[in-house]
Amino acid sequence: VLVRGGRVERRAVKRDVLVRGGHWKVRESVLNSGCSGATAQRALKHTQAHRKAAGAKRYTNRNMLRWVARLRHGVGAPRSGLGSGPGLSTRSVSGTCRLRSYHAGVRPVCCATAMGAGRPGFLLSSQIASRYQGRRLYSLPPHQKVVLPALSPTMQLGTIARWEKKEGDKINEGDLIAEVETDKATVGFELLEECYLAKILVAEGTRDVAIGAVICITVDSADHIPAFKDYTLEMASASAAPTPAAAPPPPPPAAPPQAPGSSYPPHMKVLLPALSPTMTMGTVQRWEKKVGEKLSEGDLLAEIETDKATIGFEVQEEGYLAKIMVSEGTRDVPLGAPLCIIVERESDIQAFADYVETGVAEIKTPPPAPAPVAAAPPSVQMSTPAPAPAAPAGTKKGRVFSSPLAKKLAAEKGIDLAQVAGSGPDGRVTRKDIESFVPPKVAPTPVAAAPAPGAPPSPAVAAVPTGTFTDVPISNIRRVIAQRLMQSKQTIPHYYLSIDVNMDQVLELRKELNEEVKAENIKLSVNDFIIKASALACLKVPEANSSWMDTVIRQNHVVDISVAVSTANGLITPIVFNSHIKGLASISRDVTSLATRARDGKLQPHEFQGGTFTISNLGMFGIKNFSAIINPPQACILAVGGSEKRLLPADNERGFDVASMMSVTLSCDHRVVDGAVGAQWLAEFRKLLEKPVTMLL
Repeated sequence: VLVRGGRVERRAVKRDVLVRGGHWKVRESVLNSGCSGATAQRALKHTQAHRKAAGAKRYTNRNMLRWVARLRHGVGAPRSGLGSGPGLSTRSVSGTCRLRSYHAGVRPVCCATAMGAGRPGFLLSSQIASRYQGRRLYSLPPHQKVVLPALSPTMQLGTIARWEKKEGDKINEGDLIAEVETDKATVGFELLEECYLAKILVAEGTRDVAIGAVICITVDSADHIPAFKDYTLEMASASAAPTPAAAPPPPPPAAPPQAPGSSYPPHMKVLLPALSPTMTMGTVQRWEKKVGEKLSEGDLLAEIETDKATIGFEVQEEGYLAKIMVSEGTRDVPLGAPLCIIVERESDIQAFADYVETGVAEIKTPPPAPAPVAAAPPSVQMSTPAPAPAAPAGTKKGRVFSSPLAKKLAAEKGIDLAQVAGSGPDGRVTRKDIESFVPPKVAPTPVAAAPAPGAPPSPAVAAVPTGTFTDVPISNIRRVIAQRLMQSKQTIPHYYLSIDVNMDQVLELRKELNEEVKAENIKLSVNDFIIKASALACLKVPEANSSWMDTVIRQNHVVDISVAVSTANGLITPIVFNSHIKGLASISRDVTSLATRARDGKLQPHEFQGGTFTISNLGMFGIKNFSAIINPPQACILAVGGSEKRLLPADNERGFDVASMMSVTLSCDHRVVDGAVGAQWLAEFRKLLEKPVTMLL
């Protein structure tokens, strides 16, 4: 504010500093406050002369002047309203009004008239900003905020590996602007429109960038780029955040349905418990009780499929089953979700007929399987024309987004882009999609011949699968197996050692012992000898009976052998505990019982969680040798192949012998077991099997 004169002026010239297109401009206007017109005219001429002298120069925030008028007061009282700042003071002032100019260091200081204590004063820009923080002082040119998209179905965070464009560069449609490292691979990030890169907000190498975070600013014109020179990520986040006042009020929650009466009778909600340490969700396979049935303590209530096996869920208290809240076959039920309601009295069951649980996430129930439809009798009319083949289901309508290279490859190969499923951002078709595209096959329409009159009806024929593939739902067990195998192969440095073992003496001893225990209904297998020999070898070489615990290597003093068993739902490894102190008959009984209950899904969590060493035997399938994947945190797994007759050199008349040889491969974790240690374990294992009587020592 500029005020001139030897007395308190009541008219002034207002200078508004505005921003348009990134340039500073000045606008003058006369404030009518009731003072003389001569003073206002002199102030206006001074401002116009200052602008004329500046010529074509732009007013920037470094060459604007701050004008502060010190006014004469009627009494020598201290002035109020002046804040701290460069060149300003708050001491008492009296005398004539003088004009003093102050140069701004970084940005112009705006002064405004303040009414306080009955005297005119001044407010600094910081004080004005504190009063008018919600007022927008200027606007930026039109621009687009580019956010980090989800470049893979499981991506949650990303890392900006490299920027392919620099600030100020022009971006054409389909150009690669950055490489983003996801949880799967490093993926190129393309833009779908032509623009200019005005500002990079996330630097190269920045890790754990959330999906939806603003990473750069683009503009349509190169003239708008300088306006974003000082633009920051905080400014983008602040402008993107919605104001609380704009949020619509949440709708009032609907009242939950109530049973007759003011409240429900006394009841107990049965929640889904954690049936294994790694369980996060479960699937209700089957309810063993129905609504209205009486429950006794220890009764089997339901069968729950966990990430390991299908486990029976027992009732802990007596009562009546009043309500089943999760139907059979419901997948991915979270821990703590209510499964059913139990009441003490049978008369209270009716009160929960319409009960609906509130305050929990909705659990989707799979749709029931469609009822089989009886086949219609074949039509006798043979002149009916065959229907035209339907268009492929994957054909898109409207504009198809694709990169220029993908368009070129599609034109060369004669591929319709509308039939290609894009894997890029927003379904964009990329070069990889064109190279991996397989044209859909049109299934031929079967034509059924009309039956001869009087011929007997043909028996029902099983339905033939239609289409080119069938999607099989992934069970919880299969999902966990996939996660554990990926974790093992990606984080454990595997190496493999193989050896051949002469099994002649084991086969002879097995035949003799089976004759001895035949009356006890026990039949020893070769696998029982392998389990016993492995346990004793682990005692002699304890490094192989160890576990990697991230900070320490744990050497186990007991040998618990995990035996791989194949089931309909996937692989599971029940444990033969204390294998090193058990006899062959005890090991045989344990393996038979564990394998049977594993295939029936009746294993308890403690029977398959843990173990110190694993054996996987595929010899009964005719496999000669293979390499198994380590079961973490264990350090070793033994892969056992089948036995076969081989010729071996011998000191006899023929010069050779025929022996049953078995190939085994030991997979070792190199962080725990060195190569020499693994070879030592195999030597002890072979010695025990080639002379099985030494197992008694």
